[in-house]
Amino acid sequence: MIRKTRKINKLRGTRSNGGGCTKKRRGAGHRGGRGQAGGHKHHWSWMVINDPKHFGKYGFKRPQKTIKRVNPVNLSYLDEKSVELLEKGLVTKENDSIVIDVTQFGYNKVLGSGRVTKPLIIKAPEFSASAESKIQEAGGEAVIL
Repeated sequence: MIRKTRKINKLRGTRSNGGGCTKKRRGAGHRGGRGQAGGHKHHWSWMVINDPKHFGKYGFKRPQKTIKRVNPVNLSYLDEKSVELLEKGLVTKENDSIVIDVTQFGYNKVLGSGRVTKPLIIKAPEFSASAESKIQEAGGEAVIL
C-alpha cells in the first residue's frame, strides 16, 4: 500500500514539531499581545510611526443651541397656495390682499423664487432681498416679525 508522507507526519515526536523555537509559537506573547495591546506602552514607537493620531481629541462639536436653522419657503409656493389656505381659514384677508404668517406653517424665511401674481402681506422673521422687491412690485407688503 502506497502512503503519502506529509511534513506534519514527519515531524511528529520531535521537540518543536515544525515550529522552530517553541517559545515564539506560544499564544500572543511573541506579538506583545493581541490587537492594539500595548499601544500606550511597549508598542508606542509603532503607534507613533503608523497611527500618530490614535490618541487625543481632534476638532470640536458645536453646541446645537448655537446653530441657527433656516427653514425657507419660496414666494411661488405662497402665491399658489394662498387661495387654498384662505378657503381653509388658515390665512386672513385684509382689503384686497391676503395676509400670510409663515411662522404658523413652520417657516422662518421667505425666498424670492417664482412670481407673485396677487398682492400678499407676508409676515416672516426674514426675507431675501429679491423676495421683498417682488412682494412690493405686486402691491403687497413684507412685514418682518
